[in-house]
Amino acid sequence: MQADILIVDDEPDIRELVAELLEDEGYDVRTANDGQAALNAVAERKPSLVILDVWMKGQGPDGLSVLTSLLDLDHHLPVIMISGHSTIEMAVKAIQNGAYEFLEKPFKSERLRLVVRRALEATRLKRENSTLKAQSQHSPELIGQSAAMSSVRNVIMRAAPTNSRILIHGPAGSGKELAARLIHAHSLRADGPFVAINAAAMTPDLMEAELFGTEDANGQQRRIGAFEEAHGGTLYLDEVGDMPMETQAKILRVLLDQRFRRVGGAQDVRVDVRVVSSTSKDLRQEIQKGDFREDLYHRLAVVPIRMPALSERREDIPMLIKDTMRRLTETANLKLREIDDEAMAVLQTYSWPGNVRQLRNITERMMILATDGEDRAITTDDLPSEITGAEVGQGNTGAERVISLSLREAREVFEREYLTAQIARFGGNISRTAAFIGMERSALHRKLKSLKVSDPKPRQTAGVGEPQKV
Repeated sequence: MQADILIVDDEPDIRELVAELLEDEGYDVRTANDGQAALNAVAERKPSLVILDVWMKGQGPDGLSVLTSLLDLDHHLPVIMISGHSTIEMAVKAIQNGAYEFLEKPFKSERLRLVVRRALEATRLKRENSTLKAQSQHSPELIGQSAAMSSVRNVIMRAAPTNSRILIHGPAGSGKELAARLIHAHSLRADGPFVAINAAAMTPDLMEAELFGTEDANGQQRRIGAFEEAHGGTLYLDEVGDMPMETQAKILRVLLDQRFRRVGGAQDVRVDVRVVSSTSKDLRQEIQKGDFREDLYHRLAVVPIRMPALSERREDIPMLIKDTMRRLTETANLKLREIDDEAMAVLQTYSWPGNVRQLRNITERMMILATDGEDRAITTDDLPSEITGAEVGQGNTGAERVISLSLREAREVFEREYLTAQIARFGGNISRTAAFIGMERSALHRKLKSLKVSDPKPRQTAGVGEPQKV
């Protein structure tokens, strides 16, 4: 998206000259003839950069007052101050008050072009730095080569370059925000901001202020909300199913015409924002209960993406653990460890109710607590009790269950649950399961049939890239 620049000067010739110069560079340009007009223009739509005259005729606020108001609204907004009657003291004061640069009139065209480019680039780098900090505990890519994750990546790569709204649904901890960040990174808005807001973490009375911002009855003391922060970029609405109905109605209006009013405000604010949302709830059920608007659902779910639970992609677990360990060695000063085959098999057959988030927490705990003999591999003895004491697959072969059975019956129980767990471990792939347990593929099929274990079908990724019925 091209930068939107606001030029504020009381001299028409200066406004027109600078506007033509920047339009020739490909920027979108707006102008204002005094301080109040500048504040009104910013209230309507926050620009990417402001070129602001210090001295302006009229009764409105002077340039330094406008500068203060602009930076109160958004302290990252780059402002270039200009003046034909400047002093060193004035320039120093402007810089101290937060201006990016101070130019004295008349200035050379090339000098203005250079300062504008540098200011926009500096703002972009600050935004990227903030994004990288937010991502420091997350992988920049979706890890895994399972069929389910390959389908998710395929839909993301197809949908990301469009401006379509995307709804990501899946269980908590499955990586929905990571998918949203990947969508943004591969979109045409990648240079713009990525702003995330969690609806489930906010009370209803704070929700609208966080989304739309606030201002007092006089139109002053403005504070921008998430929609304005995301102008030119992507707004990620996490757990959208927890939004109050009144807020849902206002979100719908923004999606329809890209404008809204701040809480307490009387003037519309225009934005250009792509909305990516997520939910761990079944929104179809929420609609039937009357807790979610059907019209909003259809606006948000132009492209639905289903994030699979970790139990649906067990074959990705070794890769996820390895990636998590590598990152912890870089960020938490922990030594890289190996995991022996038996321990990895146990990890792959665990149900993982907390999904990838739980996997990363467990991995970090193992690296911290398995400190004796740091050169040795992590074994089943190092696994947390919540893993080793959990049910394997769908059952439990503990002695308390089989003590009353005959040896033949107990062996069948073990074989049935062992094979079920191994098949789940390898994502339903019979060939890989047979190779691991040392059986011919045809022999494994016969064994499964004799044990009355259903022959696994290829795992479905229903909902990935397909519209849901409501």
